[in-house]
Amino acid sequence: METSVKTREETAVAKQTAGTGADLLIRSLKNEGVDIIFGYPGGAVLPIYDALYRNPIRHILARHEQGAIHAAEGYARVTGRPGVVIATSGPGATNLVTGIADAMLDSLPLVVFTGQVAQSVIGTDAFQEADVIGITQPITKHNYQVKDARDLPRIVKEAFHIASTGRPGPVVVDIPKNISVTGLDADLPHPDSVDLPGYQPTYRPNFFQIQKAAQALSEAKRPLILAGAGVLAAKGTDELRRLIEEWRIPVTNTLLGLGTVPGSHELFLGMAGMHGTYAANQAIQECDVLLNVGARFDDRLTGNLDGFAPKAKVIHIDIDPAEIGKNVPTDIPIVADARLALAELLKQEAEKPDTAEWLAGLDDWKESRPLGYTAAPDDQIMPQDAVRLVHKYTEGDAIVTTDVGQHQMFAAQYYGLNNAHHWVTSGGLGTMGFGFPAAIGAQFARPDAKVVSIVGDAGFQMTLQELSLLQEFNLPVKVVIMNNACLGMVRQWQETFHGERYSSSLIPVQPDFVKLAEAYEVKGYKVETMSDAEKVFREALGSDGPALIDCRVLQTENVYPMVAPGKTLSEMIGVMER
Repeated sequence: METSVKTREETAVAKQTAGTGADLLIRSLKNEGVDIIFGYPGGAVLPIYDALYRNPIRHILARHEQGAIHAAEGYARVTGRPGVVIATSGPGATNLVTGIADAMLDSLPLVVFTGQVAQSVIGTDAFQEADVIGITQPITKHNYQVKDARDLPRIVKEAFHIASTGRPGPVVVDIPKNISVTGLDADLPHPDSVDLPGYQPTYRPNFFQIQKAAQALSEAKRPLILAGAGVLAAKGTDELRRLIEEWRIPVTNTLLGLGTVPGSHELFLGMAGMHGTYAANQAIQECDVLLNVGARFDDRLTGNLDGFAPKAKVIHIDIDPAEIGKNVPTDIPIVADARLALAELLKQEAEKPDTAEWLAGLDDWKESRPLGYTAAPDDQIMPQDAVRLVHKYTEGDAIVTTDVGQHQMFAAQYYGLNNAHHWVTSGGLGTMGFGFPAAIGAQFARPDAKVVSIVGDAGFQMTLQELSLLQEFNLPVKVVIMNNACLGMVRQWQETFHGERYSSSLIPVQPDFVKLAEAYEVKGYKVETMSDAEKVFREALGSDGPALIDCRVLQTENVYPMVAPGKTLSEMIGVMER
């Protein structure tokens, strides 16, 4: 009789300890070391938020789900760890779609939890039901819909593993509401490892392919390294720098690869591609061996593929085998983690190439055709000058975030990064509204860092409600609005390719951004002349708290150099000659 009573008591205690599926989810997140969640509650995830109340993990309430997921992307970019997002079913989940697609194209690790209607009504068009699995399947690395609460520890473990290994990317976990409220009879154990036989990324390079690559580089007269974001994801910047310095090989970056080499490095040619430097693009066209490390040869880099790197033997190192040979024919493919592949290359005893003549020619190009622009009339502010002021008063050490467009390209061209993992921008998807919330995520990840969000006036208005987070947490993010009262890159293309017909690209009516900032208790500045810009930038960027600069820049300035669509990298327009 005593045994029976004891058993009932133990069972009751076990049930109380085990709690619900939502409790199990929170414990699983803690088991993965999650220290911050970006999200927005709603009906289908209220049990999860209730579990968070009982067993807290720091939660940041964004003012829109898009703000939450872009903040998670900023966190992921600067830390390399998965950003975690929670949103409710229906519109909560669909508001995340842009950020999920953005993370997929830019290889950012995210684990996204979406609420779902109860399993009993899935497929009935229930209130706030959306087919999250169907919607996100093309834009995720993997996705799950939880069918049994007892599977949560395994699914969470797998989701974090998939998101952060191999080529990083977003994973969605869709959780029906009944799963969250399901009571559990026992506190289920958390797995220590994953069992995914079909998912085995290749990390270590093939030894013979490394030998071939070393031999090709050794025999080259005009070798060039193209470094992409894969080097950053693999934490291979030290190995990259050793390789270029020991072998005396010049290096250029993709847009997302900026920061792999300091902007002031003597062997750095600048960014390549549509708005790359003359030296970088011409080096691609003239090199005889091109070593691509961790870049996917996207169209904004290559221009017309038929004329891309016409003289080069191509070596491509990438952890994703699907990228090798997809766009550019590859002579020496190496499927591997970028850091491990570079480390193996450094071990090779091949004779170093003689690149003195090649480097001298590249230096001539850097000197004779640098990035440049003419001064603005009447003391107006050039956007390039605004970026250079940001660099001056942060000394190149800030974490810089951007949206997409002219301001993004000016920042890429003129903010010489000193450090890796300090450049946070939307590359493949080109998402307006990304830059400001991404800066918030980066600041939460790196509270002691200087974080500057360089944004356009149009893109900022897509997610400006997240100013509320600067107010709530006194986040010292500095927002620099490059305000040209238009959709800058759209206007430039309409000028260049559409006969100056500015269809819906000019924005003559703007809010008072200073008053807007002050409404959120953020110090606001407005600057319209170069005479005042130095003082404003020095004060705002040097302040301890959040700040916003409404910087009125010349509307008609274009981003140059430029490779027009359908043209090769050799056909740049707007090249400055000294």
